[in-house]
Amino acid sequence: MSALESKIDYRRKTEAGRGSLDACDGVAGFMMKSSTAGEEDSRFAIRPECQGNVPKTHFKPRARKTLSARRWKAAFSQDGHLDIAGVLRRIQRGGVHPSIKGVVWEFLLGCFDPNSTFDERNELRQRRREQYEAWKAECQNMVPSMGNGKFITAPIIMDDDHMIKDLTTNADSGDDDGATSSIDAVLAEKVTQWKLGLHQIGLDVIRTDRALVFYESEANQAKLWNVLAVYAWVDHSIGYVQGMNDICSPMVILMENEADAFWCFERAMRRLRENFRSSATSLGVQSQLSTLAGIIRAIDPKLHEHLEELDGGQYLFALRMLMVLFRRELSVVDALYLWEVMWAMEYNPNISSLYEVSRSRSDVAPNENVVSRMDAKQLKQYGKYERKLIKTGHRDQKSALVVFLVASVIEAKKKRLLKEAKGPDDVVKVHIPLPSCFSSSPSRLDVSEI
Repeated sequence: MSALESKIDYRRKTEAGRGSLDACDGVAGFMMKSSTAGEEDSRFAIRPECQGNVPKTHFKPRARKTLSARRWKAAFSQDGHLDIAGVLRRIQRGGVHPSIKGVVWEFLLGCFDPNSTFDERNELRQRRREQYEAWKAECQNMVPSMGNGKFITAPIIMDDDHMIKDLTTNADSGDDDGATSSIDAVLAEKVTQWKLGLHQIGLDVIRTDRALVFYESEANQAKLWNVLAVYAWVDHSIGYVQGMNDICSPMVILMENEADAFWCFERAMRRLRENFRSSATSLGVQSQLSTLAGIIRAIDPKLHEHLEELDGGQYLFALRMLMVLFRRELSVVDALYLWEVMWAMEYNPNISSLYEVSRSRSDVAPNENVVSRMDAKQLKQYGKYERKLIKTGHRDQKSALVVFLVASVIEAKKKRLLKEAKGPDDVVKVHIPLPSCFSSSPSRLDVSEI
């Protein structure tokens, strides 16, 4: 493919992002503006001895901008239908007040349909809690210590090929027919692989948000371990991968009920699970890294050339930001603000019903015929970024808003990257400290010029 053809192809693929970098500028610039109605969320209190070792928190609720508890309550009709358009508008302007983050996230992530009633949601919540307890009971049958307020940090099955082979082939013994033996062997392998990962979940739990007072409690750590362990059992094709703990932790903190935390995390993983799928030859976020490289190449060839010389143009320094959505770069509170604004911008009112039958977020695109019949009122039920995708007819969900946000941050760091980065490690050192970049709006990246 010639250079011209490549550019045309890239233009076609990224046209769906037209205006999305402007949205990123809004997220980044708005994030650190001053507050007039701030109050600290005690659930994210920092241990005194860790105060100097964590990023400074800038976000605070703002009057007439942030979605408040009063506005949230007023957004429901008498029987429980939610005015999602008004809610999205508020969140996109100023995030969610700490006191209602958990319940709002359940809608943003597709746990509930905004057109459902209070009674319908209560019934659904109860069914989901029962389902979680059933899955947890399955796990407890395999690991009796689960659910007792403790968690595992030592291997319960050694990663030894002979031992695993013995465990998975034992199911073939006996007088059952071949079909039954085959099923038993598959189940045995699933159980073995799940058990092999439990101690790694425990080790990561210990490291998760350890600066927070919340995780001084072993019971809270065990709650996080339970949710991750059950998820690894249910979604066995992905299992558990490091980084999931960073995504799950806020749900555990925000949701008092462990089952509710699980379902919130499960819905978040619908968006992110492919990021955690990897093999010996590919990374789950490879397509996003490639898109990121293409964006920087198009808007700033000089910067891209410099980065290409440092790490071969693979942009692996951005891997962590894409996988765990800036959790390691920002304070917990700032990262959560960023998440909810992105989720609001990407919101699709169909996700709740369609998630019930599909694991892939790419399947939640509205039918083209339905889109053509949408009026302005219906379009307002979609997030700002999602509306742009609908209007342009592009449904490439691989070009998620977070990719454009990372591009915006990289461009904002351009001067330091060109001056100070002499190798891949230098890129990380220069790039990772984000708070200074978010203190003002980063340079505007206009994809319309690509």
